[in-house]
Amino acid sequence: MNTAHQMPPPFEPMFPGNLLLKALNAGDRALLAPHLEPLTVQRGETLFTAGTLVSAIVFPCDQTVATLIVAMRDGRSAETATIGREGAVGGVVSSGFLPASTNAVIQLGGPILRMDAMRLQEAKRKSPSLRNLFTRYGDCLLAQVLQSVACNALHPIEERCLRWLLTLQDRLGSDVLPITHELLAAMLGVQRTYLTRILRTLQQQGLIEVGRGRITILNRTDMEAVACECHGVVRSHYETVLGAVYDADGQLVAVAPPTNLRETEPLNAELTA
Repeated sequence: MNTAHQMPPPFEPMFPGNLLLKALNAGDRALLAPHLEPLTVQRGETLFTAGTLVSAIVFPCDQTVATLIVAMRDGRSAETATIGREGAVGGVVSSGFLPASTNAVIQLGGPILRMDAMRLQEAKRKSPSLRNLFTRYGDCLLAQVLQSVACNALHPIEERCLRWLLTLQDRLGSDVLPITHELLAAMLGVQRTYLTRILRTLQQQGLIEVGRGRITILNRTDMEAVACECHGVVRSHYETVLGAVYDADGQLVAVAPPTNLRETEPLNAELTA
């Protein structure tokens, strides 16, 4: 009896919890799977720093989250993009092995898949569909960075804070966000004491509940109504360009790039993300 249909899909065990990799067809999975190394990273671990050559691509899995951070000489910093299981970090937009323009830090630890940046570039040269997928993702990541820049410049801290919390919840799929005041203050580029007052105000509005080492989302619908438009703009771009799929609770659950559009051209940019 032929039992081939009972076998698991090829290479599927190599893609636990990363939606971008799960969106690959079987042929593209075969190109990447032999070069993916499963690892576990801890909160606060640095993937690369600004000015250093980026030699590896990191795919966060499950609830692992990385953040691109711009740090200033006076010690202050601000988040420019948050990447979870929907994407990848490190030379995704550029051709790899270029100096990083930001710091990439693990915000929430957990499993990742890592591969040599040159291996990804070789696979992209062999496969138009793989190149198309990563070009689309690179465009979405760039959109998130640019929207974050505009948000940080134009919107009040309360709205920026809500945008950041909504973005993190999208990637975790949980109402309970394991985030500390110190980390959130660093992401928003403000003093912890100032952030504490902001969180107290949001809690009084019934939007969140602040606990030790965590923030709980109480009413996502109201949060989206009060937050600035930036979260919705980026989400819409991910849906249109990358085919991101969100469930009724706002959780990002799948990536399904459009198949009826012609292949996109590789981005002519040097954003090393």
